[in-house]
Amino acid sequence: MPSATLQQVAETVVRRAQRQGYVVPNEVRSELRVAELDENRWKEVLELARASLIYRQGRYYHKEAVSPRLEQEHRQRQAIQKALRPMIRQHRRRAREQERRSQVRIDFVTPVKVLTEDGKEYTLLTRDLSTTGVRLIGTRRMLGQKVQMLLPRDDGEAPYRLLVRILWTCAVSDDLFENGGTFLELVQT
Repeated sequence: MPSATLQQVAETVVRRAQRQGYVVPNEVRSELRVAELDENRWKEVLELARASLIYRQGRYYHKEAVSPRLEQEHRQRQAIQKALRPMIRQHRRRAREQERRSQVRIDFVTPVKVLTEDGKEYTLLTRDLSTTGVRLIGTRRMLGQKVQMLLPRDDGEAPYRLLVRILWTCAVSDDLFENGGTFLELVQT
């Protein structure tokens, strides 16, 4: 198939984007069908039209349709991402090097009830979870305590009741604490 034909489709796509503000991949494939070309070549068409189109969130906008304010916001987001990516990579690398846990923890954010030894009940938020322990966020320091945590189940059954020994506590802000604990037993009710 001659590239001039693809070029003609690219020009049609650019005109369409100029007319309606943007095009989506499905519209590019549609233009290829009209031209009786293989619609799987839509990426080639967009590559030919690249000088006139800007890709954002699944749409290809005509450059003239993008306001200077949006263009400035886009450049600012790119600058922020460029600045923060190395810092995030470095943080992840350090976290992997310092990881001492024997079990992998997953992000697991859900509200749970916690019953203390003195009979008080608090609602805390789990932060992460493994088969051996949990990190809880709440307004109380619980260092050294044995607490029962009621962990809700997806199947609608009664929550799991787990006995947890809180091994560490740290303040994360005014009146907000992280408490890390290890599971001691699954309490049968």
